[in-house]
Amino acid sequence: MVSPPHEAMHRIFQHDPGLFSRVSRFLGVDIPKPIGATALPTDLTEASPVERRVDTLLRFETAEQGAFLLAVEAQGKKDPDKPASWAYYVSYLWTKYRLPAALLVVCQDHATAKWAQQSVSSGPPQLPTLTLRPLVAGPHNMPVITDPEEARADLVLASLAAITHAAEPVVNAILKALSTALRDAPEDIADPIVEFTAQGLGNRPAKHLWRKLVAVDLSFYKSYISEEIRDEGRAKGRAEDIVLVLEQRGLDISDDVRARITECRDPEILRRWLARAVTASTAEAIFADD
Repeated sequence: MVSPPHEAMHRIFQHDPGLFSRVSRFLGVDIPKPIGATALPTDLTEASPVERRVDTLLRFETAEQGAFLLAVEAQGKKDPDKPASWAYYVSYLWTKYRLPAALLVVCQDHATAKWAQQSVSSGPPQLPTLTLRPLVAGPHNMPVITDPEEARADLVLASLAAITHAAEPVVNAILKALSTALRDAPEDIADPIVEFTAQGLGNRPAKHLWRKLVAVDLSFYKSYISEEIRDEGRAKGRAEDIVLVLEQRGLDISDDVRARITECRDPEILRRWLARAVTASTAEAIFADD
């Protein structure tokens, strides 16, 4: 199953293809600023039944060097099978489009990034016929943007900074700078940035901070994230009501029962529990048939 962080790490380049030329300076390569960019089909399947699909594929046009292709892969962990797949992607793209093809791998942890940037050769050591040297973006080389003004100057890059540092303690400062920068951004610009950032954080602890920042700094925001925040608030209030009713009725509430009530975020389930709490003989009885 494809995770939200996986999607955010590569789809952000679809949203803003020019991001690659701005990121390239942190990767130690000099990529001409594109004068045009096109998202291409990601399906690399041939006539054989083996399905192969790159995460994101972009075609760039440059004034200095003409056109080239960029395959963007999101990689969440080490995978010994990936280098062979990546080599296939690049070779296939070169064959199909007759254009230079580059590979960018986006990671969220140092170990995966270090593994991904190792060059891999096909053929015996003395005959490295095809050598794969991916560009890798991750917490080891992506900028740490904690200044709201710097974040405001490039909101997409600031979002990528948060995504690639999602597991690092510094992500909190990045998120605060980004949310501050987004206050003055038009809603149509802020919307995808909020979404990409939320997806990229996945289930990491920083997601809770981002939700709070969105709720406070971006109160205008009407995306599913803000709706989730409101739902969480309503769920918390209903859970408190259930506990209050049980306490007022003098029923004993064990730690396990209290935890199950307060951790539930399903409004319909909480509604049933609240109705049962009015007449239940024990606190545990509110969970009957659930």
